[in-house]
Amino acid sequence: MSEEKVALITAGGSGMGAAAARKLAADGYRVAVLSSSGKGEALAEELGGVGVTGSNQSNDDVKRLVDLAMERWGRIDALVNSAGHGPRAPILDISDEDWHKGMEVYFLSAVRPVRLVVPIMEAQGGGAIVNISTAWAFEPSPMFPTSAVARAGLASFTKIFADTYAAKNIRMNNVLPGWIDSLPATDERRDSIPMRRYGTSEEIAATIAFLLSEGAGYITGQNIRVDGGIARSV
Repeated sequence: MSEEKVALITAGGSGMGAAAARKLAADGYRVAVLSSSGKGEALAEELGGVGVTGSNQSNDDVKRLVDLAMERWGRIDALVNSAGHGPRAPILDISDEDWHKGMEVYFLSAVRPVRLVVPIMEAQGGGAIVNISTAWAFEPSPMFPTSAVARAGLASFTKIFADTYAAKNIRMNNVLPGWIDSLPATDERRDSIPMRRYGTSEEIAATIAFLLSEGAGYITGQNIRVDGGIARSV
């Protein structure tokens, strides 16, 4: 990379978020990682970056991460929004409280960091954002109701964002993972995948890294399926 670039990763303590942090650090990014477990802070230290132990459901915690990165490096070039797990139940058994919780976990957790980093990216002349979504955002499964509903909303948010900020050289895309090895494996799930295997967190991280790269400079507002062929719609 011709100049030092900085990437923020939320919910980056394990799974796909942690794999993204490792991949971006290997590609030469300075990384700042947020996680509620403390694992993100430890991973960031291991990678020569900075970390915050906190929640992406807290504006204050997200701001601490942004401020820490700006104090250390003075710029933010990339943002990766990962998420935890929201409520699951039969569709009509989900309470109002749990629907709101799902929106917090899967939708607002991405909106909060975007609000904070976009003015920085705009002042720099550009940047790129990737949200880790789900393969079931457009072909929803009753297994993941709050995730599917909230992330369908995230797809709409992403398109509106792209329409608004593409001319300012700020891109946003969603990665839609299917069954990934950070989830429990079952024969039934594996057999439902045309490739007959789970994907790896590293494969998701590689897709994220590409979408943040200059090679993806003409890609914005898109939902990129990385699911081994599960999705049927076009």
